[in-house]
Amino acid sequence: MAQDHAVPAHSGDITPVPVHSGIVLQINGESYHHTGDPEMPLLWYLRDVLRLDGTKYSGEHGEGGADLVLVNGKATSSIGVPMSKLDGKQVVTVEGLVDAKGGLHPLQQAFIDEDAIGCGYCTPGWLIASMDLLNRHKDPSDGDINTLPNLCRCGCQTRVRSAIKRAAAAMKQGGKA
Repeated sequence: MAQDHAVPAHSGDITPVPVHSGIVLQINGESYHHTGDPEMPLLWYLRDVLRLDGTKYSGEHGEGGADLVLVNGKATSSIGVPMSKLDGKQVVTVEGLVDAKGGLHPLQQAFIDEDAIGCGYCTPGWLIASMDLLNRHKDPSDGDINTLPNLCRCGCQTRVRSAIKRAAAAMKQGGKA
Protein backbone atom coordinates (compact mmCIF):
# COMPACT_ATOMS: atom_id res chain seq x y z
CA MET A 1 0.00 0.00 0.00
CA ALA A 2 1.44 3.35 -1.03
CA GLN A 3 1.74 5.89 1.66
CA ASP A 4 -0.12 9.13 1.07
CA HIS A 5 1.94 12.28 1.31
CA ALA A 6 -0.14 15.17 2.39
CA VAL A 7 0.46 18.50 0.73
CA PRO A 8 0.03 21.40 3.15
CA ALA A 9 -3.02 23.48 2.51
CA HIS A 10 -2.40 26.98 1.17
CA SER A 11 -3.39 29.41 3.86
CA GLY A 12 -3.27 32.49 1.64
CA ASP A 13 -0.77 34.34 3.78
CA ILE A 14 2.33 33.31 1.84
CA THR A 15 3.92 36.33 0.22
CA PRO A 16 6.48 35.65 -2.47
CA VAL A 17 9.80 37.35 -1.99
CA PRO A 18 10.63 39.60 -4.94
CA VAL A 19 13.55 38.45 -7.03
CA HIS A 20 16.67 40.46 -6.21
CA SER A 21 17.66 41.98 -9.52
CA GLY A 22 21.24 42.39 -8.45
CA ILE A 23 23.94 44.94 -9.00
CA VAL A 24 25.54 45.29 -12.40
CA LEU A 25 28.96 46.89 -12.55
CA GLN A 26 32.14 46.89 -14.60
CA ILE A 27 35.37 45.73 -12.99
CA ASN A 28 38.55 46.13 -15.01
CA GLY A 29 36.46 46.37 -18.18
CA GLU A 30 34.39 43.23 -17.57
CA SER A 31 30.72 43.18 -16.63
CA TYR A 32 29.66 41.52 -13.37
CA HIS A 33 26.22 40.86 -11.88
CA HIS A 34 26.24 40.61 -8.07
CA THR A 35 23.10 39.03 -6.63
CA GLY A 36 24.47 38.42 -3.13
CA ASP A 37 24.37 40.63 -0.08
CA PRO A 38 24.03 44.23 -1.30
CA GLU A 39 25.81 45.48 1.84
CA MET A 40 28.93 43.37 1.18
CA PRO A 41 31.94 45.72 0.98
CA LEU A 42 33.50 45.88 -2.47
CA LEU A 43 36.84 44.71 -1.02
CA TRP A 44 35.38 41.32 -0.03
CA TYR A 45 33.65 40.95 -3.41
CA LEU A 46 36.96 41.60 -5.18
CA ARG A 47 39.04 39.33 -2.96
CA ASP A 48 36.63 36.54 -1.97
CA VAL A 49 34.34 36.28 -4.99
CA LEU A 50 36.44 37.41 -7.94
CA ARG A 51 39.80 36.38 -6.41
CA LEU A 52 41.36 39.74 -7.35
CA ASP A 53 43.68 39.95 -4.38
CA GLY A 54 45.84 42.93 -5.34
CA THR A 55 43.62 45.26 -3.31
CA LYS A 56 44.49 44.83 0.36
CA TYR A 57 42.65 45.14 3.66
CA SER A 58 43.94 48.19 5.51
CA GLY A 59 41.63 48.43 8.50
CA GLU A 60 37.89 48.56 8.90
CA HIS A 61 37.86 52.20 7.75
CA GLY A 62 40.50 51.90 5.01
CA GLU A 63 43.28 53.43 7.08
CA GLY A 64 46.50 53.55 5.09
CA GLY A 65 45.00 53.39 1.63
CA ALA A 66 45.97 49.81 0.67
CA ASP A 67 42.31 49.11 -0.13
CA LEU A 68 41.93 51.85 -2.74
CA VAL A 69 40.34 51.24 -6.14
CA LEU A 70 39.13 53.64 -8.81
CA VAL A 71 35.35 54.02 -8.94
CA ASN A 72 34.36 56.00 -12.01
CA GLY A 73 37.95 57.28 -12.07
CA LYS A 74 38.12 58.45 -8.45
CA ALA A 75 40.18 56.76 -5.73
CA THR A 76 37.74 55.09 -3.32
CA SER A 77 38.12 52.92 -0.23
CA SER A 78 36.88 49.47 -1.24
CA ILE A 79 36.18 48.49 2.39
CA GLY A 80 34.04 51.62 2.81
CA VAL A 81 31.72 51.17 -0.16
CA PRO A 82 28.99 48.52 -0.17
CA MET A 83 28.07 46.75 -3.40
CA SER A 84 24.65 48.50 -3.29
CA LYS A 85 26.37 51.82 -4.11
CA LEU A 86 28.08 50.43 -7.22
CA ASP A 87 25.21 49.64 -9.58
CA GLY A 88 26.17 50.97 -13.01
CA LYS A 89 29.65 52.04 -11.87
CA GLN A 90 33.07 51.28 -13.33
CA VAL A 91 35.71 49.93 -10.97
CA VAL A 92 39.41 49.62 -11.73
CA THR A 93 41.66 47.63 -9.41
CA VAL A 94 45.45 47.48 -9.49
CA GLU A 95 45.08 44.44 -11.78
CA GLY A 96 43.20 46.63 -14.24
CA LEU A 97 46.02 49.17 -14.72
CA VAL A 98 47.74 47.01 -17.35
CA ASP A 99 46.97 47.71 -21.00
CA ALA A 100 44.92 45.40 -23.26
CA LYS A 101 48.04 43.43 -24.22
CA GLY A 102 49.10 42.97 -20.60
CA GLY A 103 51.79 45.65 -20.73
CA LEU A 104 52.54 47.70 -17.66
CA HIS A 105 51.09 51.16 -17.27
CA PRO A 106 53.81 53.88 -17.17
CA LEU A 107 53.01 54.35 -13.47
CA GLN A 108 53.63 50.68 -12.73
CA GLN A 109 56.89 50.80 -14.68
CA ALA A 110 57.97 53.92 -12.80
CA PHE A 111 57.37 52.17 -9.46
CA ILE A 112 59.65 49.34 -10.65
CA ASP A 113 62.29 51.69 -12.04
CA GLU A 114 62.37 53.78 -8.86
CA ASP A 115 62.27 50.72 -6.59
CA ALA A 116 59.21 52.19 -4.88
CA ILE A 117 57.82 48.87 -3.73
CA GLY A 118 59.22 48.00 -0.29
CA CYS A 119 57.38 45.01 1.15
CA GLY A 120 54.63 45.48 -1.44
CA TYR A 121 51.59 45.49 0.83
CA CYS A 122 50.78 49.17 0.31
CA THR A 123 51.89 49.30 -3.35
CA PRO A 124 48.48 48.60 -4.95
CA GLY A 125 46.93 51.44 -2.97
CA TRP A 126 49.79 53.78 -3.85
CA LEU A 127 49.34 52.93 -7.54
CA ILE A 128 45.60 53.60 -7.43
CA ALA A 129 45.95 56.86 -5.45
CA SER A 130 48.75 57.97 -7.78
CA MET A 131 46.64 57.16 -10.84
CA ASP A 132 43.81 59.28 -9.45
CA LEU A 133 46.28 62.10 -8.77
CA LEU A 134 47.80 61.91 -12.26
CA ASN A 135 44.33 61.97 -13.81
CA ARG A 136 43.67 65.25 -11.99
CA HIS A 137 47.17 66.80 -12.14
CA LYS A 138 49.31 66.02 -15.16
CA ASP A 139 52.39 67.48 -13.44
CA PRO A 140 51.83 67.00 -9.69
CA SER A 141 53.81 69.02 -7.19
CA ASP A 142 55.29 67.68 -3.96
CA GLY A 143 52.32 69.28 -2.20
CA ASP A 144 49.90 67.38 -4.45
CA ILE A 145 51.70 64.12 -3.74
CA ASN A 146 51.67 64.87 0.00
CA THR A 147 47.85 64.85 -0.07
CA LEU A 148 47.72 61.14 -0.96
CA PRO A 149 46.17 59.12 1.90
CA ASN A 150 48.59 56.21 1.70
CA LEU A 151 50.92 55.00 4.44
CA CYS A 152 54.12 53.02 3.92
CA ARG A 153 55.83 51.56 6.93
CA CYS A 154 58.85 50.49 4.85
CA GLY A 155 59.85 54.11 4.22
CA CYS A 156 59.35 54.17 0.44
CA GLN A 157 57.65 57.58 0.35
CA THR A 158 60.66 59.33 -1.26
CA ARG A 159 60.88 56.68 -3.97
CA VAL A 160 57.10 56.80 -4.47
CA ARG A 161 57.35 60.57 -5.00
CA SER A 162 60.08 60.01 -7.63
CA ALA A 163 58.02 57.29 -9.30
CA ILE A 164 54.95 59.53 -9.56
CA LYS A 165 56.99 62.33 -11.10
CA ARG A 166 58.69 59.89 -13.49
CA ALA A 167 55.32 58.49 -14.55
CA ALA A 168 53.91 61.99 -15.06
CA ALA A 169 56.78 62.84 -17.42
CA ALA A 170 56.36 59.54 -19.31
CA MET A 171 52.61 59.97 -19.60
CA LYS A 172 53.07 63.48 -21.04
CA GLN A 173 55.27 61.96 -23.73
CA GLY A 174 52.86 59.06 -24.27
CA GLY A 175 55.56 56.50 -23.56
CA LYS A 176 56.96 54.25 -20.92
CA ALA A 177 58.27 55.56 -17.63
